[in-house]
Amino acid sequence: MTVTASHQPTARRHRLLITGTMMLATLLHVIDATIANVALPHMQGTLLATQDQISWVLTSYIVCSAILTPLAGWLADRLGRRRLLMIAVIGFTVTSMLCGAAATLEQMVMFRALQGAFGATLVPLSQAILLDSYPPEEHGFVMSLWGVAVMVGPIMGPTLGGWLTEELSWRWVFYINLPVGMLCLFGVLTLIHDLGPRRGRPFDLTGFALLAISLGSAQLMLDRGELNDWFHSTEIMIEATVAGVALVMFLIHAVTTSHPFLDLRLFEDRNVSVGLLFAALAGLVLIATAALMPPFLQGLRGYPVLTVGMILAPRGIGMMIAMLIFARIAGRFDARIFVAFGFGIAALSIWQMTQFNLDIDAWAVIWSGALQGFGLGFVWPPLSTIMFATLPPHQRTDVASLNALARNLGGSVGIAALVAILSQNTQAARAELAPSISPLNPAWTAVVGSGGQGAVTLALWDTELTRQAAMIAYLNDFRLMMFVVLAAIPLLVLLKPGPLAARR
Repeated sequence: MTVTASHQPTARRHRLLITGTMMLATLLHVIDATIANVALPHMQGTLLATQDQISWVLTSYIVCSAILTPLAGWLADRLGRRRLLMIAVIGFTVTSMLCGAAATLEQMVMFRALQGAFGATLVPLSQAILLDSYPPEEHGFVMSLWGVAVMVGPIMGPTLGGWLTEELSWRWVFYINLPVGMLCLFGVLTLIHDLGPRRGRPFDLTGFALLAISLGSAQLMLDRGELNDWFHSTEIMIEATVAGVALVMFLIHAVTTSHPFLDLRLFEDRNVSVGLLFAALAGLVLIATAALMPPFLQGLRGYPVLTVGMILAPRGIGMMIAMLIFARIAGRFDARIFVAFGFGIAALSIWQMTQFNLDIDAWAVIWSGALQGFGLGFVWPPLSTIMFATLPPHQRTDVASLNALARNLGGSVGIAALVAILSQNTQAARAELAPSISPLNPAWTAVVGSGGQGAVTLALWDTELTRQAAMIAYLNDFRLMMFVVLAAIPLLVLLKPGPLAARR
């Protein structure tokens, strides 16, 4: 059996086992990007950290992962995909155990950074190996199966993390990776074989350093911007400047050196460049919604963590259903039709979210989430198939790395922008509503009576005022997301029809 480096489809009897192994490798990374979120308050007490300090548990993982994701292609050429995947799985599993055993904040942040570094190559390697294991006419099918892990993982993370934290301990958020990692490693050892490294590609240290500085600074800016009041903060200004200058220097270097770290000619393929834009948009809708809904349900509706996880879980079920449907009908229509249909359904679900209120029933949230997942399930597999349709096999790992990076950056930009807008709109709505709480307002007197000016009464109404202002801000965020998705759909005409349409 020969996979990956030989670029020949694998024997049919092994494909599903390889697919399952690659899905496990993908889940290791994408779940851990979100699984620790709900456990942060518990870690904060154990590690004696402030709220600002404990946020580095998430930031260190995300930043190191972003910096090293583009390195996957070069490392795969130098080490071979099988060897690199083994190193990544072993390193990720070991550092997960170290995270679980961490006794201080410094240890936790360091181990999380290493965990993100080892996990950075898991997603692009898994995608590239699967594409090489299946013939082109079955790429839509395998991307549907693999997409379940990519898209459902971020949703499963908070639910699983909340359950483990409540029932066992926050340390089990990391210990749970041990059996998964061991099973994945066994699959890699027994199923994945390639022809080893290709030595013909020199390492562009300058290009990598400039790109790493740009990505790291940008990710820090996006992750810490809201906490530090964005561009009113010296830290954020420095990070934005460093990110911009390093990016410009990287682009200049890439077009002037003979062996650039990232070959910019990849972007000459229209399906790659436009596909990365849509990957970022899909990441925005998926990850930003996953970030907005838990505080909405917990803060404004008062649901506990586990209940929030159960309410949001049907979004993943909707994705799985859609991807399985797509796997059955992938070759019958132009792939762009599936993407347009998926984004249209996602926009419809976000429109339903704009109808939410403070008394919204849990079933309404469940229905809109399941519908949104169903829509996104029709986006990722055909989009991935179109992007890789015209690429030679040796470029698949590079583009898979860019694909994963675009999705994550789209989510980071979406979270940063929507949270900032949420904060500003909450303050603006509160300022507009505040004058109504006054004895000079006849409506106020009619509601609370002439004796309703006590401190307790005013405090209660002030709390309610804040809730109403936050509700308005959430609705504005949802409305903005809907318009962004709808505006992007016409851009699908820029994509060339993929092989799905050719085999109708």
